[in-house]
Amino acid sequence: MPKLKVEVVTAERIVYSAEADIVIAPGIEGQLGILPHHAPLMTMLRPGELIIRRGQEEDIMAVSGGFLEVRPDRVVILADAAERAEEIDVARAEAARKRAEEKLKARHAAGIDEAQAEAALRRAIARLTVVEKAKQRRKR
Repeated sequence: MPKLKVEVVTAERIVYSAEADIVIAPGIEGQLGILPHHAPLMTMLRPGELIIRRGQEEDIMAVSGGFLEVRPDRVVILADAAERAEEIDVARAEAARKRAEEKLKARHAAGIDEAQAEAALRRAIARLTVVEKAKQRRKR
């Protein structure tokens, strides 16, 4: 069965590099499922969970936006930030979520950038969702 070479790269490091059967990514228009021999594509990513399946195994990561490039045999994700579930500091992600929610509640206060607060909330929620899904997967 054909495989995809998948690379997840940030400015700091290569987060992931392996072969996979399918990649499910958070595109700006909705989730994208990429299989081998997919048509070439380039799109922006929104904050969310990135799922990479290899047979029965699944790697889940939180991405905070970036770009996804698809070639027939390769998927390259250039992420603003990407973290594997086991790398996420839950307390820090929860604190970021609370800060963003507080800023959005006070959105009419001077100096609050609503778009920036909403983006921070989406990033924090993505990180917490990835951690929760990883916990559920370990229970099985």
